[in-house]
This record gives sequence, structure tokens and C-alpha cells, in this order.
Amino acid sequence: MAWDWQVFCEDTLDRVAVQGCFGKGGDITYLDWMLSAWGWTVSVSLLALILALVVGGVIGVLRTLPDSPWLVRFGNAWVELFRNIPLLVQIFLWYHVVPAFIPAMKSVPGFVLVVLALGFFTSARIAEQVRSGLQSLPRGQRYAGMAVGFTTWQTYRYVLLPMGLRIIIPPLTSETMNIFKNSSVAFAVSVTELTMFAMQAQEETGRGIEVYLAVTGLYVVSAFTINRLMAWIEKRARVPGMISASSAGGH
Repeated sequence: MAWDWQVFCEDTLDRVAVQGCFGKGGDITYLDWMLSAWGWTVSVSLLALILALVVGGVIGVLRTLPDSPWLVRFGNAWVELFRNIPLLVQIFLWYHVVPAFIPAMKSVPGFVLVVLALGFFTSARIAEQVRSGLQSLPRGQRYAGMAVGFTTWQTYRYVLLPMGLRIIIPPLTSETMNIFKNSSVAFAVSVTELTMFAMQAQEETGRGIEVYLAVTGLYVVSAFTINRLMAWIEKRARVPGMISASSAGGH
């Protein structure tokens, strides 16, 4: 069967070819739809990443506090809870179960619920990386901060975190790429991202090869862009003589 890339120039309603491949006057081509779906994928991924970095960073720090066993236990419980429940199950919990206990959540768009589920799921993984990065630092750095009169939080802010966060940039690169790929589960709650577009467009056009190749190409381009951006950040943030980032590990 010959490939037909002109399918992306067809109107999504009457399947008539549109000159220039972009719809006008309210018409939407499959190319318009795919680019819109890509935008939803990027939006879900970026918002979930921001949430994961903030929450994961805080939880990761809590797990390394020397004199706060209850906070350490809370951090450990957070990681074990969100890391051990499959992401798709977590999305269904947010979408179907949480609103039953919190009625106000019924009016929350599925897009937001996916961001919460994906963000908290990834925060557990980032928290583990932050913990391993901080604990890979020599104990003398903590003692040095305390010796100059820093409080615990000042020691983390000015001494430990600036070094620990640099160490975990490589595993953060993997998590950033994973969060983009994991955003594909948003189709389960009717968020029109790339995977849902591919499924629906394939059913409507019968052109699964073209549709899935195009979507795969967008995922590859996005992942490659993330990889290059994180590599640039790692190069800019590297401290001469610092221990290898790979020694920090990550789960």
C-alpha cells in the first residue's frame, strides 16, 4: 500500500484536501489537529515537570534532615506511595475516586488532574534522586556550614543544594524525557494529546502508518530537544573537580 502524506492536508470533517495544509475560516486539517495535540502534550509535560521538581525537591530534602525523623518518615512514605502505584492507576484515582470524596474536584478539568497525577508520580522519583545527590556529598560540607553559624536550612540553601543539584542533572535529564513520554497516558481521561490524536486520526483516515510515524517523529524531536537542553545546562552548571554525576545514581 502506497503511503499518502496528503492525509494531513485533509479537512477533519469532510476529508476534502485543503490548500496549504492549514485550515482557514474554522476548518481544521489533520495537521492542525496534530500540532494542537503536540501543544497539549508539551503543556501537560511542562506543568507536571514544574510540579515534580518543586515537590520532589522538597521531599528529597526532607528525607536527608538529620534531626527530624518524622519528616524523614513522611518523605519516605511519599516516595513509596507514589512510586509504587502505576501511573495509569493514579490518573484514574484522581479522575474517578478523588472527586467522590472531594466534590469540588468534579469541576476540575481532566487536564489539571493529569498534571497532578503525573507531577506527583514523577516527584517521588525526583525526590529519590535529590536524596541520593545530597547524601553523596562529603559530610564535611554539612559540618562546615554549621561551623560558620548557618542554620540547617541555610546550610542546605548555601552549601548542600547548590552542589547536590548539579550532581543529579544527568538523571533529571532522563526524568524530564520520561515525563514527556508518560504524558501519553492523558488520553485515558480524554485529554487530546498526541497519543489520542494518533488513535482517533488512524480510525478516521485508515492511514495508521503515516499518522503513527508523524507522531513518533514529534516525540523523537521533543525528546532530542530536551536531551540537548539538559546537556547544555549540565555543561554550564558543572563545577571543576566535582565528583561524577553518575556516582549519585538514581532510581
